Amino acid sequence: MDFLKSAVASAIAKGPPFPYTFGDKVDLDPSIWTLYNGTKREDGSNCSIFSFDIAANKSALPLAKNALKKLRTLRHPGVIKVLDAVETDSYIYIATERLVPLRWHVKRKSLSPETAKWGLYSVASTIKFINDEASSVHGNLKVASIYTSESGEWKLGGFEVLSNVKDDDAVIYTYGSLVPDSARYTPPELARSGWDAIKRSPHSVVDSYDFGVLIFEVFNGSFLGPDQAGQTKGIPPTMHSSYKRLVNANPKARLSVAHFLEQGRRSGAFFDTPLIKLTDGVDNLGVKSETERAAFLDDLDHLSDDFPEDFFKMKVLPELLKSVEFGGGGPKAFGVVMKIATKLPDDDFDSKVTPVVIRLFGNPDRAIRVCLLDSLPLMIDRLPQKVVNDRIFPQIVTGFTDIAPVVREQTLKSVLTLITKLSDRTINGELLKYLAKTANDEQPGIRTNTTICLGKIAKNLGTSTRSKVLIAAFTRSLRDPFVHARNASLLALAVTSEYFTEEDCASRILPSICPLLIDKEKLVRDQAIKTMEVYIGKIKKAAAGMPETVLPPPSAAEQTGPRMSTPQPESAMPGSWAGWAISSFTNKLSAAAGEIEANGAATPTQSQQETRRPALPAATSSASALHRQALKSPPPSAPLSRTSSSGGNNFGGDSFFAEPEPTAVDDFDAWGDMDESEENAGSAQTSPPSKTSALPHRTVSSTATPFDDAEPDFAGWLAKKSGATSGKPLPKGLGKTGSAAGTKAAPKKTVPAKPVVAKKIDLKPKPADDDDTWGDGW
Repeated sequence: MDFLKSAVASAIAKGPPFPYTFGDKVDLDPSIWTLYNGTKREDGSNCSIFSFDIAANKSALPLAKNALKKLRTLRHPGVIKVLDAVETDSYIYIATERLVPLRWHVKRKSLSPETAKWGLYSVASTIKFINDEASSVHGNLKVASIYTSESGEWKLGGFEVLSNVKDDDAVIYTYGSLVPDSARYTPPELARSGWDAIKRSPHSVVDSYDFGVLIFEVFNGSFLGPDQAGQTKGIPPTMHSSYKRLVNANPKARLSVAHFLEQGRRSGAFFDTPLIKLTDGVDNLGVKSETERAAFLDDLDHLSDDFPEDFFKMKVLPELLKSVEFGGGGPKAFGVVMKIATKLPDDDFDSKVTPVVIRLFGNPDRAIRVCLLDSLPLMIDRLPQKVVNDRIFPQIVTGFTDIAPVVREQTLKSVLTLITKLSDRTINGELLKYLAKTANDEQPGIRTNTTICLGKIAKNLGTSTRSKVLIAAFTRSLRDPFVHARNASLLALAVTSEYFTEEDCASRILPSICPLLIDKEKLVRDQAIKTMEVYIGKIKKAAAGMPETVLPPPSAAEQTGPRMSTPQPESAMPGSWAGWAISSFTNKLSAAAGEIEANGAATPTQSQQETRRPALPAATSSASALHRQALKSPPPSAPLSRTSSSGGNNFGGDSFFAEPEPTAVDDFDAWGDMDESEENAGSAQTSPPSKTSALPHRTVSSTATPFDDAEPDFAGWLAKKSGATSGKPLPKGLGKTGSAAGTKAAPKKTVPAKPVVAKKIDLKPKPADDDDTWGDGW
């Protein structure tokens, strides 16, 4: 091969300039030509080069010269396209479009029936032109004379004996028998009488017979001789009748190729196929009427996947793109474009489709815009990221504000396809700005789809703003009046829980979900429960890893001051949920109860005290350790330390201030008669105690031993905090002076008792500032 190339190069150097480079040799059937793949030096484009060595095959020189002459002068779409030719005394070179022998496809059996029909239709049209318009005979029609171009079209060559019948000295009469393999393909009458017999019959009968043989070869692989002529093996049934008439032994009874073509184009005949219709109509697509164009595109839609890809890439695709962009082909034509483009290599897609797509996104036609957005999934992987981010996306975002809802919706849906091709800056800046607008769109479906879109692109959002954006969007959508918008928000929250902190889940998301637990729509209620379970589970998992407390251990100095008691295990039970929280009050008032002296109240006898004071159970449910200590002290003397267990005023079953009593025989409803007690308090200060006093008819001895001095004085501490420092009175019931009952707390040290001055209770509403007493005290 290297020697052959050097010989060719040497021959070129001695002759006229030939601006093409020889490549690999291509295998052919027996021929006077040697075929090479080549390239054009100027631009590197592909070509094929037919080479004829005059010295090696001088007897066939008239055939080579005739072929070169006819190729130069005969112009038809079905004929090999000649780019350049050089003829010298030693060689003939013909540069043509890049070709592949049809024999390759026939041997590999790679031709589908529809593609074979399409190719035969093209060859028949070319032969008809040669026989009728050119008044010539091809004389060498066979598979070896046909090639396929880069577009997949069948191109006719083999013009070695192509002759005009009006020329008495035509090459075919003299050199017809010199064509390689001519004996195998020669019609019977020529084999018997010689090539001069052409003059005695219609000149088209030679090509008719050869075309019939070609049909047999295309569908069966090879033609061995005249005995196979007329056999229908492998040939489509619709073609049998006409095929047999082509190879009739009687030349006068043969069907001409022109008539065969006419029969095949009839409605429902063997050449009435969408692929052939496409071939006829694609060149004139731009000038067709709207009705003709619609019919043409309908035929394209019905094409199966076995169409010749090269033909669609090289011939149909450019015409369709021009029709979409300039000729009014519209969305239907673009749909066919995408069907073809999916089979293109990346290089061809970049060079042929991408530039048109970029221009089409700037087209104001809404139908084109929607079609482009629908087709994005088919081409997004083929489009470079820089092209999408810098050139296509700025055109797409105009659809977010379009007045047509369908454009806004399709633009929104396209975000899921585009997101992988957008930069972080574009996503977290311009894209979120437009999504904020669609989240407030007047169309409920667009609002719903915005929520779905945000949920699906959450992973692409910036980590610094993701939770803020999603929480704001989803919680707003939870209040949307459209049921599916609320449901979509719940679904989105459920699938994006990983992006939120535990604090956000507990303080912002769960409170927003709670109202939907009783939504009017069952669809929403059910999803709200599922979403709630997702976040509750997340919070439980986070809480399991948290410490039990963050408070520091108490120091010795802190232990001497006022403190709250430690919750006991039983206080966690549902029946005593508030027990531990009030144990400090209970302890101090229980201690104070033993020091209060009756002031004018009737004192029950010792037997009454023992009768009314029930025996404590063996295991008392106490609110705190201090409470248990208070239960061991002498009996309390203040009646306010007990409330009725059946009056509905206890918290979780425990009395508010003192130990619970199993029965309440003669207790009063302290919460229900509070107003009446206060009205009678004034008279209790100035008049002798009587049975109508507001106090209950129970007191205990005032000689009770108080708590140990080490126990913190809660009332005194409150007095210092609120009474002594701020000048405000202590809360009712916690002072050391007598209450409405006229009692007075006994001092811990021996101090002369001071007379109690009667105090008139003001029944007017307290000013608003008094409500802050607890705040100041704490």
